[in-house]
Amino acid sequence: MIKYVKNNEIDREKWDNCISMIPRVKPYGFSWYMDNMAPGWAALIDDDYKSVFPIPGFKRFGIHYIATPPFLQQLGVFSPDKPPREALDEFLGYIPEFYRLIDLCVGHRTDYSDYSITERPNYELNLSPPYSILYDKFSHHCKRNIERSAREKPELTIDVTSGELIELFINNRGSEIKGIKARDYKRLQNLMNYCLDLKKGRIVGVRTKGNKLVYGLFLIEAEGSIILLFLANTRESREKRTGYFVVNELIKESAGTCTILDFEGSSIPSVALFMESFGTVNVPYYRIYRNRLCWPLKMLR
Repeated sequence: MIKYVKNNEIDREKWDNCISMIPRVKPYGFSWYMDNMAPGWAALIDDDYKSVFPIPGFKRFGIHYIATPPFLQQLGVFSPDKPPREALDEFLGYIPEFYRLIDLCVGHRTDYSDYSITERPNYELNLSPPYSILYDKFSHHCKRNIERSAREKPELTIDVTSGELIELFINNRGSEIKGIKARDYKRLQNLMNYCLDLKKGRIVGVRTKGNKLVYGLFLIEAEGSIILLFLANTRESREKRTGYFVVNELIKESAGTCTILDFEGSSIPSVALFMESFGTVNVPYYRIYRNRLCWPLKMLR
């Protein structure tokens, strides 16, 4: 039986054991990810953690709502045994009615009629083939940019702190992005530090000869997958096509392994083109939205 469980009632060991039984599962639903990025989250749990559904619930002006936090791409049902789409439809029916607004990104399409659904792109690359085969599938544009960047002889470094990477992002792109607050960056930094401390992730960067950071990428490394979670670059690194060089090096490093390189996707055409150029496949996820607020609160999004 599916039941609603508050944050302090969740058995995190059983929760994570359930999720870890799913092959190549994305990391977003694990308790440590939710604790960092959606403090106070609740859950729907089937029987004794046979299937679980994390709820990033929030409260504002007395209104309870569900929203996908920044730097957390998708959630949904985590079930080792049930078909994902069938399980998602079942769990959505058990979300408590006091959540009047639901704006959630999930990994599978739903047939639940109460929601408007928007498909979003997510680009993935299977690294099982040897590098030579993977490289053959790069676009001409991609290969040219890799060669162009390599001529600059960039050197990869892991000597980059989470704070330094986030500062680089804020100084170069942060002002262009609406909706990300100081607390979101703090939560991201906490997540990074947690992953770095427990060897669940790493930061790869590129510096100038004067030791100035011009490019940085934070990876989460889960079993069978590498998630390119957070990227920061500069005008200089974009002009030198540094991103092409760095991603190509990561592909070389893990080619021939049963690993999925997850670029996470983007609706920005230039970024999507960058991701597609490595021969990736679009594995979409879905934004589901339902607003049961009364007017004029219904105008909130």
